[in-house]
Amino acid sequence: MKRRPALSANIQRQQVVLPPTNSHPTPAEAAIAAQTARGGASLLFVAARRRATRASIAVGEEGVYLQSWPSKVCVDFRGWRNKMGLWSLFLVASAPIMQVLLIGLLGAYLASGYSNTLHATARKDMNKIVFTAFTPSLMFASLSKTVTLQEIISWWFMPVNLGIIFLIGGILGWIVAKILKPLRHLEGLVMATCSSGNLGNLMLIIIPAVCSEKGNPFGDQAMCSARGLSYVSFSMALGGFYIWTYTYGLIKKDGKVFHGNQSEPHRFTSNEANAMKEGGQGVSTTQNILPVTAKSEEEVAETQLGTPLLNSGSVPDKGMNIWNKMKESLHNLVEELLAPPTLAAIIGFIVGAVPWLKSLFVGSSAPLKVVQDSIKLLGDGTIPCITLILGGNLTRGIRKSSIKPMVIFAIVCVRYVILPSIGIAIVQAAYELGFVTYDPLYRYVLMIQFTLPPAMNIATMNQLFDVGQEESSVIFLWTYLIAAIALTFWSAVFMWILS
Repeated sequence: MKRRPALSANIQRQQVVLPPTNSHPTPAEAAIAAQTARGGASLLFVAARRRATRASIAVGEEGVYLQSWPSKVCVDFRGWRNKMGLWSLFLVASAPIMQVLLIGLLGAYLASGYSNTLHATARKDMNKIVFTAFTPSLMFASLSKTVTLQEIISWWFMPVNLGIIFLIGGILGWIVAKILKPLRHLEGLVMATCSSGNLGNLMLIIIPAVCSEKGNPFGDQAMCSARGLSYVSFSMALGGFYIWTYTYGLIKKDGKVFHGNQSEPHRFTSNEANAMKEGGQGVSTTQNILPVTAKSEEEVAETQLGTPLLNSGSVPDKGMNIWNKMKESLHNLVEELLAPPTLAAIIGFIVGAVPWLKSLFVGSSAPLKVVQDSIKLLGDGTIPCITLILGGNLTRGIRKSSIKPMVIFAIVCVRYVILPSIGIAIVQAAYELGFVTYDPLYRYVLMIQFTLPPAMNIATMNQLFDVGQEESSVIFLWTYLIAAIALTFWSAVFMWILS
């Protein structure tokens, strides 16, 4: 090994043994380094195959810098707990929650009798715009710009991690529904809120905010924010794909159960999405004066308890053969994949993964840069509109919600107690098995995915299928109020583990 310059006064010479990892650092790990190591010492790097390789390190105020690989890597072992206190963590975690609550409060005021601006028809129409324009734009813009084929391959565990969250959360939600027995048309909502986390706007605020704090365990602030936004964008796109397939199917079934006795004029199939393009309300002519549920859902539900789950808006024939059932399942799958947000996510993946396509949209000299910027501008309207709609529905939900308090308590326990505990075990096990790279920020993002409040797109689906709007608003109110404390606590735990 070449002789290194003498260490400066604030650097110690020492031997360090890193935890076992896959192999040499990935490009994402190599990008952690923000400055050049100034000294040298001895490092023993233990690979997953128990093969040791030596590297030059310098331990200073900015962390531990490894310098034997093609790129310098900074592994930050600073005492972040002494610099980033609990109050700072609370402010970071509560900022996005407060934004949601404040905008939701504005939506509640606009929908109240004092303003009557965001009335039922306006919320229904705004929701259609969110579904067909804003959300697809957000999905495409984030994916096409930040995701590359190399990152999709190197971050392969993230879609697996999200799949585990949706699977475990769905099972826990199913158990909650069977034990506490909410109304039948709310069972899918319970499963959806237990399994589908807010992988969009919350993480877009939390991760950069954590990176900007001095003493964070993720290295240089600028590089941390850049990597964090890439992770979050990939997470948001993957989450959108899961939400607009799995969760979409759950809420769609709720709508069929709730509207079962209204027969053909009010069925929710692919015709609903088509009606949105045509400006239709997606309801029968006797209801087109007030598209949002005008009658108390408790009253309607009394006649719905015995209604079987519908496949196409009407009671299925008991003699339906297997072939027809397979065709119906395939039809539902294709319909969910062709939902505008899901379709936009697929196209965004393709554009991001194919270099020559990406060069058409992304970059200062891209010929279609104006198209990309326009799509991004549309996508920026997604979160405010969803939050305003949610606040507007809350004005009805507080008075007319039929959700049991114990169901809300169970959802809170699943989202903020059980799932985060399981998340720590899964991510740490994946790291020990070599499925996850050493990058602490990447593992932090994977853990945070288990801790988020319910996805706000659930409210969009409730509005779309005209079911459970009041109940979802109440669930969102309580889960988002508690989220600030829960995110603060678990963020501190995750950072302590990763440090």
